[in-house]
Amino acid sequence: MTAVELGRAISRKEIKPEEALGAVYGSIAEKDKSVNAYISLSREQAEAQLRAGGAEGGLLRGVPVSVKDNICTKGVLTSCASRILSNYIPVYDATAVAKVKSAGMPIVGKLNMDEFAMGSTSETSYYGSVKNPNDLTRVPGGSSGGAAAAVAAGEAICALGSDTGGSIRQPASYCGVTGFKPTYGYVSRYGLIAYASSLDQIGPIAKDVADCAAIMDVISGHDAHDSTSLNIEHPSYYGSLTGEIRGKRIGIPEECFGEGVDEDVKAAVLACGKTLEGLGAELVPVRLPFMKYVVPTYYIIATAEASSNLSRFDGVKYGFRAENVDSIDDLYIETRSQGFGKEVQRRILLGTFVLSSGYYNAYYKKALLLKRKIIEGFAGAFAACDAILCPTAPTTAPKLGESLNDSMKMYLSDIFTVSVNLAGLPGLSVPCGKDGNGLPVGAQLIGAAGHDADVLNIGHAFQLATSFHKRKTR
Repeated sequence: MTAVELGRAISRKEIKPEEALGAVYGSIAEKDKSVNAYISLSREQAEAQLRAGGAEGGLLRGVPVSVKDNICTKGVLTSCASRILSNYIPVYDATAVAKVKSAGMPIVGKLNMDEFAMGSTSETSYYGSVKNPNDLTRVPGGSSGGAAAAVAAGEAICALGSDTGGSIRQPASYCGVTGFKPTYGYVSRYGLIAYASSLDQIGPIAKDVADCAAIMDVISGHDAHDSTSLNIEHPSYYGSLTGEIRGKRIGIPEECFGEGVDEDVKAAVLACGKTLEGLGAELVPVRLPFMKYVVPTYYIIATAEASSNLSRFDGVKYGFRAENVDSIDDLYIETRSQGFGKEVQRRILLGTFVLSSGYYNAYYKKALLLKRKIIEGFAGAFAACDAILCPTAPTTAPKLGESLNDSMKMYLSDIFTVSVNLAGLPGLSVPCGKDGNGLPVGAQLIGAAGHDADVLNIGHAFQLATSFHKRKTR
């Protein structure tokens, strides 16, 4: 069942919430030894949530939800898949978590991920690599790989992930599920352990667009705890799903269908465009001339912010602390050397370098100028269309180890997703086919800032006309 279908069955008393929760834990017990999607489970707390009741009549009342391990959960381990936070138990809930609890959704557990959300394969976790349930020899994508893998494997009904440069959409593509990154500021970041604060955004991963829209109705809204939270009136995202897209203009950017994109991926995404055209939309060419700059721009800004954000992990205030040290300097050095993995250390070093006095203007300031050009470039494209269609990722899921041994290859896998975060736009990944190896292909729909409901409705129309999102993993 989808989350919405399960919620309706619970409201009609056809299924008890306790039965739904038990079924999820049963699936985890059966499958997670091979998938490794979870870091920790919170069954006792979830059952207590159900006993507490509340949220009568809510669309998702009683529907279990799983949460990425960089989103704080009161009384439950929140480690960011890192040794340095392997003993951290938050004393508060993230706003998004508090909202799903208020909606009557029990928290199943915390999902595996790339350490501190730094990676595109979910192989940098202190708790071991997540596997793609479509093919256990392949990665599920990252950094929300545990969330996408759990939904694809039936170990989760739906999940909350975070997206800094594609970390919801790319694993959704690799695993054959649906993932949505909202407009920046639409969902509170309070309680999301920061990687890059100007880019991070919490969003849903689920079986279909309708589930994502229903979850958005729960988690979106202004939050005084988050200074970047937008104080606006949100529509009913689920209520906006009419499936009617006649007259909508879908932009096809030639820069996203050229060299480096697998032919199977290209064919599946263009076929998605043809389906939308058959539903009454108009396909129009658009230009995104900034595409060749987005990866370096993103990694300069993201690593600079990571260098600042992760400086708080020093072994003094909380988390892992190195032993047998002789001075405060040694404590800092040994705690970070032992507590952070290689990819996190690499990004901290790069971020510190681009912020240093000799290179700030040459790298970080220039990246900020390019970010403005990217925002302006998208504005120009949206003058000609209502949404942009492109691949979520240039390839399907690579083999385990391939990207981890080639950092540049891993970074380039984000080429079609990072621009959305740089510009603060909504982005949706929907399954649209499979490659010659039977691996899922994802199509990405990008909207102008604030047009989240439109993007979700276009994706919903596509899913009403197709069944790619209903196919089970092998």
